[in-house]
This record gives sequence, C-alpha cells and structure tokens, in this order.
Amino acid sequence: MEGKLFNIQKFSIHDGPGIRTTVFFKGCNLRCRWCHNPESIHKENQIEFYPEKCIGCGACYQVCAAGVHYQNVYGEHQMDRLKCTGCLLCAETCYSKALVGVGLNVDTTYLLNSILEDKPYYDNSSGGVTFSGGEAMLQIDFLEEIITLCKNKGIHTAVDTAGCVPWSYFERILNVTDLFLYDVKAADSTRHKQLTGVENQLILDNLYRLSDAGKEIIVRIPFIPGQNEDQIEEIGNILRHLKIIKVEVMPYHKLGNSKYKALGLKYELHQTQTPAEETVDKAVAIINKCGLKTCKT
Repeated sequence: MEGKLFNIQKFSIHDGPGIRTTVFFKGCNLRCRWCHNPESIHKENQIEFYPEKCIGCGACYQVCAAGVHYQNVYGEHQMDRLKCTGCLLCAETCYSKALVGVGLNVDTTYLLNSILEDKPYYDNSSGGVTFSGGEAMLQIDFLEEIITLCKNKGIHTAVDTAGCVPWSYFERILNVTDLFLYDVKAADSTRHKQLTGVENQLILDNLYRLSDAGKEIIVRIPFIPGQNEDQIEEIGNILRHLKIIKVEVMPYHKLGNSKYKALGLKYELHQTQTPAEETVDKAVAIINKCGLKTCKT
C-alpha cells in the first residue's frame, strides 16, 4: 500500500518522548491561518521555487512538457503554476536546487525499513515514531498498516492529529497507538472556524472519546498573537475535565513564512510577530491553574 508524504525527519525531539522519526503526511482538511508547513496542506505534488538560487541554465524549460517554466521580458525565471502536473521532473533536473519537489509516494515496506534504521536510538532514549502532517489520519488505510507494522516491531508509536476525522478512524488505530499529540486551537466553535475553516465540535468530541478510552494524550495549543490569545482560559476549562498527560503551549514563529512565497501562496499573517516570553508564560500559567501540567515548546 502507498501513502503520500512530504518529509521523513530523523532525530526529531519535539514530537513525543525521546529520539524519534517523524513522518509527515501530505494533505490536510484544515486551513489554519498560521500554518508553518504550507507544503502539507494539499495532497498533490508541488514545486518550491527559490529564485535567488536560480543560475539560469534553462534545464527545467527543456524537461517540462507542460510549459510551466518561462522567462519574462527581463530574462527572469517565472512559473505558471496552473499548468503544473506535479511530475517533479524540473526539480529532479535542477542543478542549483532552486526548484524543490514536495511530495513522496512511498509504500509501507520502504517506510518501515526507513523507520527501523534508527531503532537503536529509540530503544536507548525511550523514543519511537510519530506520524504527523498535514493530517496523517486522512490516509487512514496507509496509517493503519504502517503503524501496526511499527507496533509489531516493538516501536513506540504516536499520532499527531487535529482530530477532524470520523471517530471510526481513531477506532482503527487505538490499539496500536501509544500516544496521541492532539491539537486544540480554540474553544469557541465560531472562532475555530474563523481560524481554521472548520468548526470544532467533531474535534472536541473525539478528544473526549480518546480520554474516556484511557489513551495517553498530550494536548498542543498553538499560541498565535491576535488570533486565539483570548481562547486560552476556556481551553483550559475544557481540558481540566479530561485525562491529559500534559499540555504544550506552542508560540507562533515565522520559520514557515518563506515557504509560502516558494510555493506561490499568499500568507495572511506575514505581519504577525512572535509573542513575547512573558505573554507565553501567562498562557502557560492560565492552563496550569486548571490543574494541568503545562509547558511551552
């Protein structure tokens, strides 16, 4: 069985305990305004273009049958992305890495072997593998197969999810998932839709069910200035009634901004600033007061 990824990140230390391999699935059904992995949103292959690296060799023009690449009147490399078929030949041909292909079709055998390469590190650090995205659970057939294979090999398994999928998807992987990293972005459903494009009733219902099922859960709250700062207290009030290992407050950063330009996408929050440390600390304190172990990441 094949799945669509956009990255396999080795030696990850931010997506669960210990040293881990984080597998990033391509495709997401939310449209978070601050998303720092815009290459994860669409399942189709994409091209990132970094014009400052372009040497003007013209190799991409020659291999692209769709005519995506051309020069403007000033001799500058331009792209007509609407013509792109996602073949990624231009990126494979680009000597200077000005063009980077985004999208990996892999089968479970290949992915399992890649994950197993670092098993000694998992064993020595109480680490494992984390399936992230995008939204990994949108490819539930592939996820179920690969996570079961990992579990059978004695690897600690985690799934990072926004939870906006049918509960039946969770049921398929409950027994082979050791930890859920669960995103909670807003408490109010209307606000959640403004920020992500979807309401949050299904997301919260699934979180309640995971808690009732006795699964280990770490809740992750993205902290975005001007977007969800006023939601923190109410999120804490929701979480205080659930069985949560800990809560991670994740401050907004600008590391993904350049990806939007490289993908030819508009970034709505380009003027948003990273929150001050004391502001993030206040958010952490609010969640702590709800009786939840909380940290910032």
